[in-house]
Amino acid sequence: MWIWFLFISLIGVLLALDLGVFNKGSHEISYKEATRWTILWTSVGLLFTFVILIIYKYQVGPGASGNAPWQACMEYLTGYVIELTLSVDNIFVIALIFKSFRIPKKNQHRVLFWGILGALVFRGLMIVFGVYLISKFSWTSYVFGIFLILTALKMAFSKEEDKFDPRNSFIYRSIRKILPVSSHLNGENFFIKKRNIVIATPLFLALVLIEFTDILFALDSIPAILGITRDPFLVFTSNIFAILGLRSMYFFIANMLDSFHYLKHSLTVILIYVGVKLILENHFHLNIGISLSVIFFSLLVGILLSLKYKESHGIHDLKNN
Repeated sequence: MWIWFLFISLIGVLLALDLGVFNKGSHEISYKEATRWTILWTSVGLLFTFVILIIYKYQVGPGASGNAPWQACMEYLTGYVIELTLSVDNIFVIALIFKSFRIPKKNQHRVLFWGILGALVFRGLMIVFGVYLISKFSWTSYVFGIFLILTALKMAFSKEEDKFDPRNSFIYRSIRKILPVSSHLNGENFFIKKRNIVIATPLFLALVLIEFTDILFALDSIPAILGITRDPFLVFTSNIFAILGLRSMYFFIANMLDSFHYLKHSLTVILIYVGVKLILENHFHLNIGISLSVIFFSLLVGILLSLKYKESHGIHDLKNN
């Protein structure tokens, strides 16, 4: 258990440094700053592979799964790439939420910080529940597999006009019934008080919607990584590092969404593959190397086709310098 405590403490220190030191004051995250933070968080996530190697080689950590050191590294890396890839789809929805509530760029970092903090807790609970279900009831792998395939097909055939509208969502309407909501921002405040009445600001509405959309996305991502590994420590750590990189990735990618025209098809292929793997795994084991190859090849093709589409349509990225 102590390795879990050390890991969670490490994450707490990193988050404290992020908000309390490096991003203490509200400011607009520039493209260059977002690039630096994206590289930093991605590097930390990838370098943690070596920590996994040490933990499983010397059995100083969980080790309950009986994974060989390199097998554990491959499973962590594959899971991390899957979670990071699926997070890109989450970025599209976050961008729509901020746009819908007209949240200034200088306030978006604060909303994402608290949103991701909440996501860490919810993801942890969902991982524990998912690992328990799939270890106790083998038939749940079929359920998760079919769910991922249906999700992938829905993603593939969804139309541009079917975009998520935050103001028409059930969560938004429910909050409006429970709390009075201000139509104006009040700095970084999630609530304001007028005549002894607590009023929610658009910042709070954006935060709640981001939390709930992350829970919805976790319904895809948790079964996806459980198709790669059942080791709770590998599932949790790969998920957490992907979430930590999501905030900086948002500011890095938000202004280049048009550049990823075909990324949706890459995600579709990955989800279908993992879904099929989950369905077959009680009868046939697919090598982790195959999984990693499928993921990287799908992403590579999606990125190359997207760049080709961008070039042929004359699309240019808008960067905040």
